[in-house]
Amino acid sequence: MAAVFHQQSAGEELVGTSPTLYGSGTCKWFNTRLGFGFLTMTTMGSKTLDSPGKVFVHQSKIHAKGFCSLEDGEAVQFTFMESPKGLECIWVTGLGGAYCIGKKKPQRKDKCYNCGEQGPHTKECKLPPQPKKCHFCRSTSHMIISCPEKAQQYSELPLRV
Repeated sequence: MAAVFHQQSAGEELVGTSPTLYGSGTCKWFNTRLGFGFLTMTTMGSKTLDSPGKVFVHQSKIHAKGFCSLEDGEAVQFTFMESPKGLECIWVTGLGGAYCIGKKKPQRKDKCYNCGEQGPHTKECKLPPQPKKCHFCRSTSHMIISCPEKAQQYSELPLRV
């Protein structure tokens, strides 16, 4: 297994005093919106594990070009350490130290605030200015702050104590 290196950012400190360990495996799941996921560790050092381990990974620890993420099932190698919450990645690469492939950056669903159509922004909208609408129920008779539907929906929720 090739050596995996991690460059520490200025001001960043690694929590804990456990030694750095090496492993490889696959991405179990990764949420691009939240920026974290878990790896399934199948080998630790040069030893194959009988039962795979679970290792936390944050997007800031991924070696990738551009958008840092992992594809589900992607083969990776990584350095990790024990933290108070469990095993946590310090640095993640593709096999042989290559860039991780990852998922594509999720597309934003921009829409025009004037007409509500997908794509054009208000300043590029071909329609004349439309009356303002409630963002909750889309009615033109009131704004979201005084929306009766929103008030009714929230009054039905149980109170937190």
